[in-house]
Amino acid sequence: MLKRTKSRIIPFLLIFIISAVAFFSCNETESKEMNEQEQKIAVDTTMIPNTKFGAAVKYGRQLMLNTAYYIGPNGTKGRYLGNKISCTNCHQEAGTKLFSFNLMKSHDDYPQYRAREGKILTLAERINNCVMRPQNGVKPLPLDGEEMVAFLSYLKWINSFAPKGEEVFNGQKNKAVDLPAVAANPEKGALLYQANCARCHGKDGAGVLAADRHAYRYPPLWGAQSYQPGSSMHRVIKQAQWLKSNMPYDKATADAPVLTDAEALDIAAFVNSDKIHQRPNPKTFDYPHPEEKAIDYAHAPFVDPFTEEQHRIGPWQPIIDYLKSKGYTATY
Repeated sequence: MLKRTKSRIIPFLLIFIISAVAFFSCNETESKEMNEQEQKIAVDTTMIPNTKFGAAVKYGRQLMLNTAYYIGPNGTKGRYLGNKISCTNCHQEAGTKLFSFNLMKSHDDYPQYRAREGKILTLAERINNCVMRPQNGVKPLPLDGEEMVAFLSYLKWINSFAPKGEEVFNGQKNKAVDLPAVAANPEKGALLYQANCARCHGKDGAGVLAADRHAYRYPPLWGAQSYQPGSSMHRVIKQAQWLKSNMPYDKATADAPVLTDAEALDIAAFVNSDKIHQRPNPKTFDYPHPEEKAIDYAHAPFVDPFTEEQHRIGPWQPIIDYLKSKGYTATY
C-alpha cells in the first residue's frame, strides 16, 4: 500500500511543479512585456478632434516636426529661427519619445521656476527659450500669434496621453549617467564621434540638410548653424544623458544603449568643447543666481572655487561635495 501511495503522489508533485514553473515563467514573460510597453506611449494622432482646436493641434505637431520649414531663416510662415534646427531633433517623435527630452507633461508642469532665468516662466516663455537658444532665434514668437497658440495646443493635447498620478513618469526625464571619478575626455570623444556619429552628422559636425533644404535631416552639432552656448545640449552631462538612450539613432534604445556612460560623456565633451569648435555667440548666459547653476554649466561666476573647465568636463564629484558642504543643491 505504501508503494502505491508514493506512486500516486509523485505524478501529482510533477504536475504541481510543472504548473508552478509555467505560471512563474508566464508571469515573468508578461512582466517583461509590460516593461517593454512602458518604454513606448502610443499617441494616436487619428484622435485629434476635427475642430478648430484640432486644427491648431495638427499645426503645432507640424511645427514640432518641421519647425524650420515654417519659422526658420526661410520660413513659409515667418522668420524667427536663426538656424534650421527643428524641435524634433532633440524632442524626438514630436516630443513624445520617452527618455528624449519628453514634452508630454510640460502642459501640467508650467508655469514653473527656472534657475537659468531666475524666475517663474510660463510654457509660452519656455518655448521661446528654445527658439532663442538652441534655434539661435532672430526674435521670439509673439505670445498670442498663430504659431505659439499651435505649439501650446499641441502640448495640451499630448498631455492627455501622459501617465497620471506621478510627479515624474518613467521616461519623462532622460536616463541618468554615472559620473566618473575622472574628467570626461574630449580626445577619446573625438574618436568615438568618428566611429558612431560622423556617418550622419558629418566629420565636420555640420549635419545634413533635408532634400528641400528647409531643415536638417541630421542637425549640426557645432558651428554657426548649431545651438548656442548656454543651451541644455551644451551641457556635457545633460547631453550625455540624452545620447545614452538615443544615439546612434538606428541602434540605441533606452533599454539597450550602445554607448557606455563614460563614452557618452566623452562624446559630449568633444562636441561641446569650445576650445575645438565654434558656436553662435549667445546674447546672455543667464543664471542670475550663481548658487543655482547646474554643475556642468561652464560659465562663471560660480559659488565654488572650481574652474570653468572642471565644470564643463569634470571630475564633478568634488564640485558636488563642495556645494553640499555649503548647503547648496547640486543639480545636473
